[in-house]
Amino acid sequence: MRSPATRRPVATALAACTLLATAVFGASPAQAQPAPCDNRVSPPPAVDTSEQVPPGTQPPRPLEVPENPVGGERLGECGLVLPANAQKLPDDISARTWLVADMDSGAVLAAYDPHGRQRPASVIKVLLAMVVAKELSPDATVAATQEDVDQECTCVGLRVGAEYTVEQLLQSLVMASGNDVAHALARRLGGLPSAIRKMNALAAELGALDTRAVTPSGLDAPGTSTSAYDVALIFRAAMKYPDFAKAVVLQKIDFPARTGAGTVPVYNDNKLLTSYEGALGGKSGFTDDAQHTYVGAAERDGRRLVVVLLRGQQSPVRMTDQAARLLDWGFELPKDASVGRLVDGAPQARKKTTEPKPTPTSAAVGQVAETRETQDAAMDKAFGTVGLPITAVAGLGLVLAFLLYLRNRRAKAARAARAAAQASQTSG
Repeated sequence: MRSPATRRPVATALAACTLLATAVFGASPAQAQPAPCDNRVSPPPAVDTSEQVPPGTQPPRPLEVPENPVGGERLGECGLVLPANAQKLPDDISARTWLVADMDSGAVLAAYDPHGRQRPASVIKVLLAMVVAKELSPDATVAATQEDVDQECTCVGLRVGAEYTVEQLLQSLVMASGNDVAHALARRLGGLPSAIRKMNALAAELGALDTRAVTPSGLDAPGTSTSAYDVALIFRAAMKYPDFAKAVVLQKIDFPARTGAGTVPVYNDNKLLTSYEGALGGKSGFTDDAQHTYVGAAERDGRRLVVVLLRGQQSPVRMTDQAARLLDWGFELPKDASVGRLVDGAPQARKKTTEPKPTPTSAAVGQVAETRETQDAAMDKAFGTVGLPITAVAGLGLVLAFLLYLRNRRAKAARAARAAAQASQTSG
């Protein structure tokens, strides 16, 4: 830890950098950020021990940064990205990265460091919920285990041995951010490694290339990553699933009590749902490393906007109030305002044709298990789409050439033997 004497010149230098950033980018003091592009590759360093790797192991490599920014060139900028003639931004936006986009057209209206990599915290549950809505029937059941109940809370309150419907779990997942529920749903998806593979495969398919889920709940772990752009992309896609869209807007449900007798109310923890006219739902999160995160959407005059804030603070105003200010600001922009777009899928994403191979239950959370799709991708990389057939033909040609070589040697040997026999007879 630095001494106070050491921290004073460091603080002075940081203050000078802040003033310079304000002068260059025209940002308000609340909008001033650390040096540009600090998080192009990885989120900021962890503040606790949650992301330490076991002794003798290496931390996951950062995700590759695409050569061309997903969504458009301007979205590769690390500072403030605004459309022409935009009005003054609202004050007191504490998020280190944020984005406002049109849910329907996909137009990104404005952003700050849109592809800057941060941690999602519980916002990653939107991705888990989408996998659940995609793969599981709402009427399917899940029996809670002790491992579910033992998850680090926030928890809804599952009872070991009790059965719950997928619908009950999905709704409580997005409403009350239950980590016990996230664990139970991940088991129902084939186990934690399988669920995490499915989450990451879906993110890649959507074009969310800054995102890597390592836990189903968003608890901090080595290698966790996302961006404001990706969270908007994921939320926009999730809202196309009726089960998710229904769950995220519910204000209250009755959930089976942990005691086994009757029900208890589960309330939606998204404050914007009751305080902002036209709110369509959202998801918040917090961990020590991620700080406060939020994604939400609202509709006004037939126009639907989504807002994302990552690595924010609850002061001087709450995160949901910061989101409301950005939504108000976005609705005032012309409908043709744009600095990029939310893509409708990654062009390089391939359709999954096979199920992942089973993963041993002893695999660590977030461990990458090899799948047939991964093997196919490696073959494609090594040979290309036509290289493998050419290699096979070349191999066959080598075999035929070798056989001809043996045939010629035998023929020469036979001729030599006949010539020797004739010479022997002549001399006799």
